[in-house]
Amino acid sequence: MKMCESTAYILRNDEEELFLENVEVLENMGNEVRIVNIFGEEKTARARVKTLSLVDHKIVLEPL
Repeated sequence: MKMCESTAYILRNDEEELFLENVEVLENMGNEVRIVNIFGEEKTARARVKTLSLVDHKIVLEPL
């Protein structure tokens, strides 16, 4: 069985910085994004989703 989790990055100074690996939940909460990985680790950021690639399993967040 192939794992389908994504890796989330956040833009810092026009560079993609690792935010969280093995993401399975992405939730928009107004001006924040909540991300949870398969291990239950949870992070929130004052950001919006800039890009989401299902094929590449990649999420890029842009800070607000």
